[in-house]
Amino acid sequence: LVADRMSVNIELPSQTSLAMLAPQKSKEGVLRPMDSINQRVREYQIERQAKHRPPPFAPAGQSTQMVIGATPDSDWQILRLSQGLYRTFELKRVYYSAYVPVNDDSRLPVLREPPLRREHRLYQADWLLRNYGFQAEELLEPDRPNLDNRLDPKTGWALRHPTFFPVEVNRASYERLLRVPGLGVRSARRICAARRHTALRLEDLVKMGLIVKRAQFFLTVGGKLVAGHAVSIDRLRHCLLTGDGRSIGAWQPEFQLFSDEPETGVELASA
Repeated sequence: LVADRMSVNIELPSQTSLAMLAPQKSKEGVLRPMDSINQRVREYQIERQAKHRPPPFAPAGQSTQMVIGATPDSDWQILRLSQGLYRTFELKRVYYSAYVPVNDDSRLPVLREPPLRREHRLYQADWLLRNYGFQAEELLEPDRPNLDNRLDPKTGWALRHPTFFPVEVNRASYERLLRVPGLGVRSARRICAARRHTALRLEDLVKMGLIVKRAQFFLTVGGKLVAGHAVSIDRLRHCLLTGDGRSIGAWQPEFQLFSDEPETGVELASA
C-alpha cells in the first residue's frame, strides 16, 4: 500500500553466474514473481482507467538490479537481458551495480578495482534502449561483446556507422536526430519545434542552447557541415578521446568521415 515501485533483483545476468555466486536463486525463481507483479500492475492501471479507485499497486512499476563485474558475463549478455526484461515485463528501470567485495571470503571474486566506468557505460547504453530507440543488437555484437569504456555508447555507434551521417537539421526526423552524438531528447524536440516556423541556421542552434561541440561533426545545417570540414574517423575518434578538438582542422584526412555522395542532395563542405 505504501510502495511506489517494487523490485525483484535478478542480481546476475545468467543462470551459470547465479549457480556460482547465488545458488539460492534461479532464473525461473526471479522471472515468475516479475511476471506476477507485471500482471498486477496492468490490472491496477486498467481499474484506474475505468475511473475506479483501486488500492494502489506499484504505481511506478517495477525494477531489478544486476551486479556488474563479479562474473565473466559480457555487456552484450547484460544489455540483451535488460532489453528482454523491458519488453516482457515492462520494467521501468534496470539498475547496474559495480561489484565490490564486502568481505575476504576466498570464494568471492577478486578485482583490482570496482568496474565503475563499466557501470557508467551500461547506464548510458540502457538510457539509449529506453529513450533513444536503440536496440541492444545495434550497440553490441557477439564478436564485439563489450562497450568501449573510452567513448559513450552513442558516439561509439556513430563512429561505426559513418554512412548514417551527416544528418540535416532542417529535414531529419526526430528519431534520426536522436542518433546524433551530443543531441539529447530535449535538443531534438527543440529543433523539431523551431523548424516548423523557419529554416534553422547555426546561430539558431546556439541561441536554443544546443551544445554543438560534439554534434558538429555529424550535422549539416542548410546543407553545410557544421564543423566546416570533414575529418577521418580515426582522427575524430582521437579528438573525441583526448578532447583535442582545436587541432582537427590541421589534419588532412585519408578517409573522410562521410561519403562523397551526400544523401538526399545535401551538399557537404570539402575537407
